[in-house]
Amino acid sequence: MYISETTIRVRYAETDKMGYVYYGNYTHYYEVGRVEALRSLGSSYKEMEDNGVMLPVYTCSIKYLKPAIYDDLLVIKTTIKEMPTAKISFDYEIYNQKNELINTGSTSLVFINMATNKPCAAPTSFLEKIKKFF
Repeated sequence: MYISETTIRVRYAETDKMGYVYYGNYTHYYEVGRVEALRSLGSSYKEMEDNGVMLPVYTCSIKYLKPAIYDDLLVIKTTIKEMPTAKISFDYEIYNQKNELINTGSTSLVFINMATNKPCAAPTSFLEKIKKFF
């Protein structure tokens, strides 16, 4: 299992008229958590795309527990619980500065060969970097 934590501050533009983070913005927070988790492993979306593999989102699930508000400092805890194959799954927990769990979610992404636009196995270079956690 691999766990990464990323901190982000809620910007004014991410909130709605009630002062809460607009519900659709949580998927952006998930993306930040995902990108930073890959980066902390020594990999990146850019590296994969430069090598002909893209990672589109296949599924997304979100559960809202408490609202985040403007200027909250959020911690996005991103977990990879299973060794990637042709897909990779991420679980998310978002905490506010009071360390209250405010949101949970998950996404599954599929490794796609950009030349054929078909699913493919996770890149060997990426698997080498993550296998020590499983």
